[in-house]
Amino acid sequence: MKYFLQFFIVLIVSSPVFSQTDILRMTLSETIALAQKEAPDVQISKTRLSNRYWFYQSYLGDYKPQINLDATLPNLNRTIQSIILPDGTQAFVPRSFMENTVGISLSQEIALTGGRIYAFTGLDRLDIFKTDLTGKSTSYLSTPVVIGFEQPLFGFNQLKWNREIEPLKYEEANRVHIEELETVAFQSTSLFFEVLISQLNVEALMKNKTDADTLLKVSQGRFSVGKIAETELLQIELSSMNANADLAAARLNSQTNTERLRNFLGIEKAVNFELEPPTEIPNVIIDEALALQYAEKYRSASIAFLRRLKEAEQEVSRAKAQSGLQANISGRFGLSQTAVDFNKAYTDPIDQEQFSIRLTVPIADWGKSKARMEVAKSNQDLERMNVTQDRINFEREISIKVQQFDLLRTQVELAKRAFDVSQKRLDITRKRYIIGKIEIVELNLALREQDSGRRSYYSALRAFWTAYYELRRLTLFDFEKDSPLVK
Repeated sequence: MKYFLQFFIVLIVSSPVFSQTDILRMTLSETIALAQKEAPDVQISKTRLSNRYWFYQSYLGDYKPQINLDATLPNLNRTIQSIILPDGTQAFVPRSFMENTVGISLSQEIALTGGRIYAFTGLDRLDIFKTDLTGKSTSYLSTPVVIGFEQPLFGFNQLKWNREIEPLKYEEANRVHIEELETVAFQSTSLFFEVLISQLNVEALMKNKTDADTLLKVSQGRFSVGKIAETELLQIELSSMNANADLAAARLNSQTNTERLRNFLGIEKAVNFELEPPTEIPNVIIDEALALQYAEKYRSASIAFLRRLKEAEQEVSRAKAQSGLQANISGRFGLSQTAVDFNKAYTDPIDQEQFSIRLTVPIADWGKSKARMEVAKSNQDLERMNVTQDRINFEREISIKVQQFDLLRTQVELAKRAFDVSQKRLDITRKRYIIGKIEIVELNLALREQDSGRRSYYSALRAFWTAYYELRRLTLFDFEKDSPLVK
């Protein structure tokens, strides 16, 4: 029993419920790489891209020959039906037959004209079963070959417009996917710094708490010998209690930010992050003109502008085609033969021809066609203006981001120097207070300046990196490697 209890206790303590939380050590680049591989947002983006890929494959299939096998094996009919007799009277007679048909067809859409050509070959067999009125018989109908065409005139050619628009949609979808990956990088950077700054806050507040406790003990000793006033001792006690409260709040905030980053990365188990501050910023100079050039060349928006104009033009073409004369020309030529014997069904086939022209001429539609045409033209003009304005906003956004990026680099350097100075000043001030050279007011001021300097530095660092990855998203260009993100 004793050994059993020992084993049971060890088993419980070593179970996942009681195990310590894993430590995940990551840099900013590693966090982004993990997010772009495993984040739920990335999986959703990949699914959308896959959906668009199969839409594109379906579009490509419209321009390739279609081969179909059509068969009815069998079509059995045993019924009593009403038929017209040779003398003109009507009677109910039993019918009993079975029909089997098989055929292979080949068709090809013609994108240039919007028409279709086709070819067909097939065979029908009809078996009439014996009844009181008919005897048993078998016959065949062969169609060795049939070729034909259908060609609409003055109509809307959907195939022609699909050839212009669908490749744009697919390429746009590919670039949107890359932009979404860069959006994930941007969001990862923001969440990375939220966790990092909250962890640094905890570390700083733990140090402040230790210092506050030490100062409280020193001050209590100095108060006991009458070197400081009671009001100063009370102020130090209050600072010590505030340090405890601030530390508890900072730990809660750090835990909350950790959970947000974990969920964003798609990590299911509980982990604690140990993040390395990205203090080494890339030494890249981004030229505004080049950034605009990259954006116009690689961004999905550039393709979207062209697609939107094409779609508006397509609707004008559709309205125009539906407003005027409609004509359709069709024709076919084939060979066929019928016989009671299979071999004879293909002997001396008889030719068959069909040709037709079908016209639809609008005479009066009370202005409906004109209104439809004017609506399409108005929508096209509106879309042109929207695209023009969107392009201006597109260029303006990139120009502003590039200009801000240069300022952010300078801010990081200034904030780093200010943080270093505030740390040195705090160390000196703390030592001088301990030996009684300065008052508590100066020490508190130095603490606030050091805390402000730390926050400003990491805030500047965060602003720089988020701006850097936002520029990557806006241009789809890797400025460190000097290469486009579009493959």
